[in-house]
Amino acid sequence: MCKLNDNYLKLQGRYLFASIAKKVANFKKSNPHKKIISLGIGDVTQPLAPVIIEALHSSVDEMGHKDTFKGYAPEFGYEFLKNAIIKGDYNSRGVDISIDEVFINDGINADAGNIQELFSVDNKIAVCDPVYPVYVDSNVMAGRTGTYDKDAQRWSEVIYMSCTPDNNFVPDIPEENPDIIYLCFPNNPTGTTVTKDQLQFLVDYANRVEAVIVYDGAYEAYISEDNVCHTIYECDGAKNCAIELKSFSKRAGFTGLRLGYTIVPKELKCSGTSLNRLWARRYGTKYNGTPYIVQRAGEAVYSETGKEQIKKQIDYYKNNAKIIMEGLKAAGYSVYGGVNAPYVWLKTPNNMTSWDFFYYLLEKANIVGTPGSGFGPMGEGYFRLTAFGTYENTLEAVERIKKL
Repeated sequence: MCKLNDNYLKLQGRYLFASIAKKVANFKKSNPHKKIISLGIGDVTQPLAPVIIEALHSSVDEMGHKDTFKGYAPEFGYEFLKNAIIKGDYNSRGVDISIDEVFINDGINADAGNIQELFSVDNKIAVCDPVYPVYVDSNVMAGRTGTYDKDAQRWSEVIYMSCTPDNNFVPDIPEENPDIIYLCFPNNPTGTTVTKDQLQFLVDYANRVEAVIVYDGAYEAYISEDNVCHTIYECDGAKNCAIELKSFSKRAGFTGLRLGYTIVPKELKCSGTSLNRLWARRYGTKYNGTPYIVQRAGEAVYSETGKEQIKKQIDYYKNNAKIIMEGLKAAGYSVYGGVNAPYVWLKTPNNMTSWDFFYYLLEKANIVGTPGSGFGPMGEGYFRLTAFGTYENTLEAVERIKKL
């Protein structure tokens, strides 16, 4: 008789963004003539850079010739892309990474959820609060989070590190030592980040208590300030405690192409065993490799032309963030983030709940955002807007909000 993994039954409702999409679809059905502006899900709106399109066309042509056709990709990624990543993202910042520490994937969301498979169910996780939902949900599926308290909106076996204006969104060291620490900087959803000294403090703590950090650096390309790390391995000792996840989705507009990578240093051990070796073994078993044409497109990101073209796109979204920040401040909102990240985090007005404000914006201004409570208990009373809309829609959305 088939038996179910009961941990899946513990998941709370629909995935946050699926739930929002359903609510918006229902609103559109009832209001077909209204122009809805979405500043909710973090999907890009600008087309791929010309150099990426050229790389795609060229690699597709290769697939049509016997001498250049490619079948299964290497499960860990092609060396041409891994070398480009090492040179462009690490060597350029004084960090040494070896080629067999780089694992190419089809977007980091999967690896962010799957990385927990390396660890015993007895490990206790710590997450920033608010937090990107996949970190917690994947551990719920694994049976690592205990029971859910609907009133407190907390899992009994999860350590929540509050990130609020009171501590400048910098997670405090928890009273109970965790075994696995999830960090995301620049942060999704708050759009805030930590300085290099603050990140070094967290790395030192993890090494001291022998915890593993899972570090999500998906928004690294949006960093504007000099004292913010572009990789956790800029911190001393990070290779002994940290796994890093990086994405091409927001950096180069690959939300439709799907490409990312995970770094698992050889120095990193758990219970005396190499996590690099175990992760390689898992990849070889469960992953057939990222398509050749997508990896060639990723390689183009690191060309001189690619860097110039992609910087223009990033600057486009950063300008949108500035427009949102300045517009909301002028309208009297308390706002955070938006400087080193494409997200703006705002305090809901008049003590509205996050979902009340969601419906208020949707019905009164026809704007879609993301309720902060969907990111954890400390997200209640806050709201996330993204800078990934078009410039024109961003301007219009801000003007609509100002008129409310």
